[in-house]
Amino acid sequence: MSTVAGTPTTRAVAPDLARGAMLLMIALANVHLYLYGSAGLRGYPADLGLADQIVALFQLMFVDGRAYPLFAMLVGYGAVQSARRREPGRAVGILRRRGAWMMAIGALHGVLLFSADIVGAYGVLLVLSAGVLVRGSDGALRMIALAGLLVTGAVGVSSGLPSGPAWPSMTVTDPALAMLLHLPEWLGSTVVAALTTVGMVALGALAARRGILDEPGRCRPFLRRTAVTGIAVAAVTGLPLALAATGWWQPTTVPALVAGVLHQVGGLAGGVGFGALFGLISTRTAPRALLATGRRSLSNYLGQSVVFCALLPAWSLGLGADLTVWQASLLGVATWLLGIAASAVLERAGRRGPAEVVLRRLTYGRRPARTG
Repeated sequence: MSTVAGTPTTRAVAPDLARGAMLLMIALANVHLYLYGSAGLRGYPADLGLADQIVALFQLMFVDGRAYPLFAMLVGYGAVQSARRREPGRAVGILRRRGAWMMAIGALHGVLLFSADIVGAYGVLLVLSAGVLVRGSDGALRMIALAGLLVTGAVGVSSGLPSGPAWPSMTVTDPALAMLLHLPEWLGSTVVAALTTVGMVALGALAARRGILDEPGRCRPFLRRTAVTGIAVAAVTGLPLALAATGWWQPTTVPALVAGVLHQVGGLAGGVGFGALFGLISTRTAPRALLATGRRSLSNYLGQSVVFCALLPAWSLGLGADLTVWQASLLGVATWLLGIAASAVLERAGRRGPAEVVLRRLTYGRRPARTG
């Protein structure tokens, strides 16, 4: 039987704080994919300078493959939060409808802008797993989480090997051709993302059933242990591939494959660890602007792609041919800060983000029921 907690009386702070902070990690994880030239590991250019090596080392240990698992966990957490307010059958229908529209939004985002879109993958997972998220047993969710871990490890085998340009569509100058290339890129990315994050969606649902981020103050010792352990595992397992990507280690084939698996699986631990860290932080402080950003995470995520695509691909201004990794990372930070500023303005005006308005309208209809 499901162990979903009762209906909360107020909106939980910790998930919004985690979403707001996570958007910085996503910006840093994505922006280097827009750079094109000589291709190395995980979409990073080969032959990095010293400053780029240091930035890449940090990102591969703490950001790359660690941001999207956290995002997926929050998707599962949010699904259970939403289901608490409704009769189970209706909750399943709403989650599936929401997931279907997320697939549509992800397809538009992936074809028009950034083919490594993640929204469509999470939409697929919501459509397929809504029933088990709402009505499934804890045991079923644990089995999905374990299966997701194994699949993630299998997918990670290729992470340690150079694979040419991460996204060939970035290098073409014709926008129409770029969009044509985006479609197969998006389809492949969506399948891989769904396979490697399904376990984290289930894990997020388990956490929500226990209200871990709803009342993080009562879980402080657990969150502290989880944060330290998860982030430490992410750093240690990410180090071998980070050293290979920076050129400080030249592994042969077998060690490279092992490094890829460790990096990918360790990213799941990192997602859990960062989720626990943001839960801990929320017990002491919760900056209003960051909360506002988290409440508009879909708009901010899509907005990052608008900024990056306007500047970096060859089919736009083409700055991706010239920027270094550290410069692109500064652009990522600046874009995240721009999103915070815009979210704060919307919060003061009492308005949702534009993408949230659209998704809500599509999910619930023209006059959605009040959900608290």
